[in-house]
Amino acid sequence: MNAKIFYPAAALIALLMIALSFVWPQGQGTRSPGPFGHAIETPDYYRMVRERDARRHKQAVERAQREKLTAAHQAAASATSASVFATDAP
Repeated sequence: MNAKIFYPAAALIALLMIALSFVWPQGQGTRSPGPFGHAIETPDYYRMVRERDARRHKQAVERAQREKLTAAHQAAASATSASVFATDAP
């Protein structure tokens, strides 16, 4: 093959491969920087764990408050019923 054809063709192919490398996904599934690609959004595991723990803590606090309120209502009801029976006795 003639050198006047081979070297310009090889240079053109090299430039096309370099241009392709700018838009092709690279490495561990990461995309090229914009404007050729976009970042892959993965869920933030640690944020999910913090939110889950905060939600469970809030539920435990609410449950404890409900149990405390229920116990207070039951104590008030039993005290009221005891006082009613105490006044009825001769």
